[in-house]
Amino acid sequence: MIEGLDHVAVAVRDFDAAVEGYRRLLGREPELEPRDGAMRAWFHLQNTALEVIAPSGDGPAGDRLRARLDESGEGLWIAAFTVDDLTAAAQLIARRGLDVEPVGTVVRVRTAGLQFVLTPGRKGAAPSPAIGPETAAIPALDHIVVHTPNPDRALGLYGAKFGLDLRLDRSNETWGVRQLFFRCGGTVFEVGASLKTPVSDGPDSFGGLAWRVADPDAVHARLAAAGFDLSEVRPGRKPGTKVFTVRDAPGGAPTLMIQQSPQLEAA
Repeated sequence: MIEGLDHVAVAVRDFDAAVEGYRRLLGREPELEPRDGAMRAWFHLQNTALEVIAPSGDGPAGDRLRARLDESGEGLWIAAFTVDDLTAAAQLIARRGLDVEPVGTVVRVRTAGLQFVLTPGRKGAAPSPAIGPETAAIPALDHIVVHTPNPDRALGLYGAKFGLDLRLDRSNETWGVRQLFFRCGGTVFEVGASLKTPVSDGPDSFGGLAWRVADPDAVHARLAAAGFDLSEVRPGRKPGTKVFTVRDAPGGAPTLMIQQSPQLEAA
């Protein structure tokens, strides 16, 4: 049913500042799209897209954005899944007990405190043009992170109801976390739960985004020269990976850059 992660949306107040921030972060030129009381900037990557969105006038999208920003502030707002048959997918999701709402050409799904979208997708969109050499731009999203206070509920929700492909369920007492890794097309949908706090029925929340890089040292140097506040390049938790954190990513979205090992990329 779900073919992949079509895009993620970051809600912001200052559209121009956020777009310029992601332009420098990703090293790509955006496609601008004003519609329904909102301004959108699309950054297309090899496996998904990033939508930066802000209210700009009267319209349903602008009204929803203002409500979101007043309630929760800036940050990750929506994850949109590509489906092959929108009507059939919406009917199946509804039969599985989720709250679905058709909105124009997509279907909104609200569950566990988060908003998702089912969409036919932006199929055939080429990666956004690189500002400089393609090798210096960010090519793809590696994974999106969701935090949950109830990992067994998350297994039922994201695995059984959405139908994502669970590849790994592991607990690490040293890190104090249980992690669920779902394959979602060319990306990974990661759900993390603390082992140090009691399980509850509280809402899930979006964590952050991990962008895939081929040469972390080169990307680190480019972003440092662009004025970003960065951690050092360090070994990742997964063997063979290297990572660094962008401490001041646009729109308040926690951001990691990751170089996967060849074995993990082929898995």
